[in-house]
Amino acid sequence: MKSIAVLTSGGDAPGMNAAIRAVVRTGIDKGWTVFGVRNGYAGLVADNIKPLGRRDVGGIMQLGGTMLGSARCMEFKIEEGRRKALRTLNQHQIEALVVIGGNGSQMGACALSQMGFPVVGVASTIDNDLYGSDTTIGVDTALNIALEAIDRLKTTASSLQRAFLIEVMGRDCGYLALMAGIAGGAEAVVIPEVEADPEAIASDLRAAYERGKPHALVVVSEGAHYNAAGLMGYFEEHREQLGFDVRATILGHVQRGGIPGAFDRLLATRLGAAATDVLERGEHGVLVGDIKDDIATTLLTEVIANKKPLPVHMLELARILAK
Repeated sequence: MKSIAVLTSGGDAPGMNAAIRAVVRTGIDKGWTVFGVRNGYAGLVADNIKPLGRRDVGGIMQLGGTMLGSARCMEFKIEEGRRKALRTLNQHQIEALVVIGGNGSQMGACALSQMGFPVVGVASTIDNDLYGSDTTIGVDTALNIALEAIDRLKTTASSLQRAFLIEVMGRDCGYLALMAGIAGGAEAVVIPEVEADPEAIASDLRAAYERGKPHALVVVSEGAHYNAAGLMGYFEEHREQLGFDVRATILGHVQRGGIPGAFDRLLATRLGAAATDVLERGEHGVLVGDIKDDIATTLLTEVIANKKPLPVHMLELARILAK
């Protein structure tokens, strides 16, 4: 092998730059030319690609986001778009591709792999919902950002004796909400995987008020049926049940933009380096992930065919600890 390319796709995650850096520098160390693809699969379709040297990836580990950029590409979802991407790779004499991203990104990686091109995925998403990796790049930093916001809101909630609904990211997966709720001492956690009863949540808030607590917190996943807007609508109609005055805070994309912490920098470095090792030994069509604190590979066909289970039993732990 003489040359590879790397791209980041889907939602950005803190630590992606560390993964890019690891791919580039370990690839160069193996004697390869390494190309960077701008704006994900859109860059492959549009031939927005250039070689990257060691210095091109210097000083990026501490930066959030991705130096290569990311973008949606509807054209890549059809076969003709993917054939354009393959032409770009072939024109640059690129022999393999590393795709850093989450579920949608790895679906694209699998599609290219099934067309015969060597691809290795690197597990990166703040939702931590990607099958084939216990922990994905970005989730630790995103969780700590959410937790810092919860701690700050708890301070003002206590001062004003209020309840706060805090909505975190997680369209289809409640991992961030569940873990942030437990770590932040929330009275209730609402996630997409478990149907929530707004009356029961109101009862939890009322019970906290009657116990004399100066504040109450509910952590909500954006993808839950009763997200922050839905719960606020219910609470507006049932103010007398709550005791507390309630406010809502939606954290949104602020969780993506943080400076990556040490854990995400190290995880991204390990996974990025492992991706080039996998290619060097002739393995492809796989996702590189972290399983039981060790580097492991999972077939991309398995990754896209399986849903990563959420430890929903921890909802009961959150309920017990909230009392």
